[in-house]
Amino acid sequence: MAVIDCHHHVWWLDKFPHQFPPSWGTSLNRDYTPDDLKIELDAAGIDGTILVQSLDKWEETPHYLDVAEQSDFIRAVIGWVPLADPPACLRRLDELKPRKKFAGMRHLIVYEKDPRWLLQPTVQESLQEFRKRGLVFEGITNTQEQMDTVLETARRMPDLNIVLNHLGRPPLPEKGWEPWASQMVEAAKHPNVSVKLSVGGDIVWQWPWSTSEIRRYSDHCLQHFGARRVMAGSNWPVVLLSGGFQQVWKGIEDLLSGLSPADKALVLGGSAERIYNLARTR
Repeated sequence: MAVIDCHHHVWWLDKFPHQFPPSWGTSLNRDYTPDDLKIELDAAGIDGTILVQSLDKWEETPHYLDVAEQSDFIRAVIGWVPLADPPACLRRLDELKPRKKFAGMRHLIVYEKDPRWLLQPTVQESLQEFRKRGLVFEGITNTQEQMDTVLETARRMPDLNIVLNHLGRPPLPEKGWEPWASQMVEAAKHPNVSVKLSVGGDIVWQWPWSTSEIRRYSDHCLQHFGARRVMAGSNWPVVLLSGGFQQVWKGIEDLLSGLSPADKALVLGGSAERIYNLARTR
């Protein structure tokens, strides 16, 4: 079974400028390319990846798909389409039909002023099209209210394939537990929801990587979601604010040490193969 890093980015800042929060510092203000990542993947024994959007900008999506076609190890792309404009969303999805590596989309709802942005009628209408087409919707949340909108969407559309990013943003720096823990239990009750065992930018800028500190949060998700709905992801290069790639990936493997070999293989790749339907991207 292939080992899959289910969450990373690449960027060339001259093509697509990024504006990172000032609290993140300046270390990400350079190009991070597939060639840079391939060195880390080979050292960690990772066979393939899922490339995830980093801008809510349509032009990034076909660019990422071009990058993926030139990089065999990128097995699928999570891009972006304008959910708030259903006719435009439909047009873009039709344009993407020939692109085999297009697996779904993410919208950075963490930066929306309205915490209930996801529940707008136009956005929900567009998500119905993802449901019909069997595409993935990735939810990235930082607050309880944002998570509530993802869970409400899961309830309304039980056959929409929803992937929660970064363990649903556990309160790691704060060493907290609720309401995150209860929300993840609730999320796990929806069979159409899965979760990435990764850590997001809102945490890594203020939290040096610690496998021991993250363990109770990953254990909680593994207990309630099961290995079939948990996927390992690095969040490279954002995670470099917290630790080196090899340190982080080794930490993720250590977090899975209590699993059976079969379940560990699922988290490290088998679940991603199924959730993103990677067989169709070949």
